[in-house]
Amino acid sequence: MLSIPCPWCGDRDETEFRYGGEAEVAYPADPDAVDDPAWREYLFVRANPKGWFKERWVHTAGCRQWFTVHRHTVTYEIRDPQPIGEGAR
Repeated sequence: MLSIPCPWCGDRDETEFRYGGEAEVAYPADPDAVDDPAWREYLFVRANPKGWFKERWVHTAGCRQWFTVHRHTVTYEIRDPQPIGEGAR
């Protein structure tokens, strides 16, 4: 069971959150110019690292705010919880 540090509410059980996927996936600058393979890449292809991974979560049972964390995909250690748009690394 994960303990996820919400930037506003503090450490809470993972059952209070919903996973939002990889963080900081850039939206196409000109969506009308993007072909089908590039849209498929944008919508479905994500990194799958063994190690640290930046991802989004929403605290659905608490403050209902979205935020980003760094989570280690092997040890499940979580660090650096931040509101979206702040302290991008």
